[in-house]
Amino acid sequence: MGTLGSLRTKAVAAAAAAGALALVVGCSGGGDSVTGGGKKDGKTVITMGLYGVMGIKETGLLEQYEKENPDVDIKAEIAGDEQTYYTALQTRLAAGNGLKDIQGIEIGRAKEITETQSDKFADFAGMAGTDHFLPWKESQISTADGKVLGLGTDIGPMAVCYRKDYFEKAGLPTDREEVAKLWEGDWSKYVEVGRTFKKDFKGKDVAYMDAASGLFNAMVYGYPEQYYDADGELIYDKNPAVKEAWNLAADAAEAGLTAKLRQFQPGWDPGLANGTFATAVCPAWMLSHISEKAGEANKGKWDVARAPKGANWGGSFLGVIEKSPVKEEAKKLVAWLTAPEQQAHIFKEIGNIPSSQKALETDEVRSATSEYFNDAPIGRIFGAAAQEIPDKQVLGRKDGTIKDTFSQGLTLIEQQGSSRDDAWKTTAERIDKAVG
Repeated sequence: MGTLGSLRTKAVAAAAAAGALALVVGCSGGGDSVTGGGKKDGKTVITMGLYGVMGIKETGLLEQYEKENPDVDIKAEIAGDEQTYYTALQTRLAAGNGLKDIQGIEIGRAKEITETQSDKFADFAGMAGTDHFLPWKESQISTADGKVLGLGTDIGPMAVCYRKDYFEKAGLPTDREEVAKLWEGDWSKYVEVGRTFKKDFKGKDVAYMDAASGLFNAMVYGYPEQYYDADGELIYDKNPAVKEAWNLAADAAEAGLTAKLRQFQPGWDPGLANGTFATAVCPAWMLSHISEKAGEANKGKWDVARAPKGANWGGSFLGVIEKSPVKEEAKKLVAWLTAPEQQAHIFKEIGNIPSSQKALETDEVRSATSEYFNDAPIGRIFGAAAQEIPDKQVLGRKDGTIKDTFSQGLTLIEQQGSSRDDAWKTTAERIDKAVG
């Protein structure tokens, strides 16, 4: 049975600490090459630009590939913060310099890449052995004329991570099945549980949820249309799904149910370590971060329950730069890294849910549990959640920017006491300025 007990904490920590490398233009064996890769000392040097904990380096896959292909030398740089990484990537794409042979692409950037940078990335359409992905995953990185600019790594089906010990102190059920029933089918029930938690919790000051923005994202990403429609028109300001999510997140903030944090921003990691909140909406890829930052002292206190509704938050791709001097070798590496076997391996090690339909169907994924999260059957929970994700997700050119801006807007309510209407107005002005 698979388990996250083998999480390579030191490697993950090293990856996060490597954020500063994002701004370094790496040239490994290629001199002034556009990508920094090439041939050196009889070997093919392939460079990679990654971010966060994608599991590619942390789980030993690069070393395995080098062992199986002794003529290949892989050099990977990992940025801890995706927003910083993408800003640097945009600069390098515009300049045509400093790019890696392989670049990670976050889902919120995929539409912008396919619409504005398609000539910069190699085409994977029709490549042998790449027909195993969830159908909607490939469509997210495909251009209008059928080019496929990358291959999928993980996806982000949602659950709710919760502190069993804190729920007990609030007189709430602690069994994950019973907890899921508390809010089944409706995110507003999740907020109502929070009101009960706040009223009945016996102990030190603990917030019910970490961030209003986490709730907002989970709700918005449960709909086929979010910030743009299928024609590429901006609809966030009139999409009822966005307004519903904003108002419920604002309800939670105004009721004092949040720890007034933003996920992955300063204060959130210490909140995990110090136990300052009882729940966090958690896509599958977040489990490795929580387990690392909450630490051994909190092992077994966290558990995982089904989310009220299915949604996909996050996920990534690996693309190859068209002008890479080792383009074919890099494409071969990407196809191997995203193959079902490797995706299942990453899931077993750190919990990133595969975007490969074949990987999702393996016993290795289906039977996986998380030792850290009280032996939660994460393969079953997140696998079922993956099936609830809408078959079509309409992505927009500035989805990532808009998501970040809404998160900032909700902190105006949480941290500065702004009214929801004033915070919405400020957010809309920022969005219009950013995407205009």
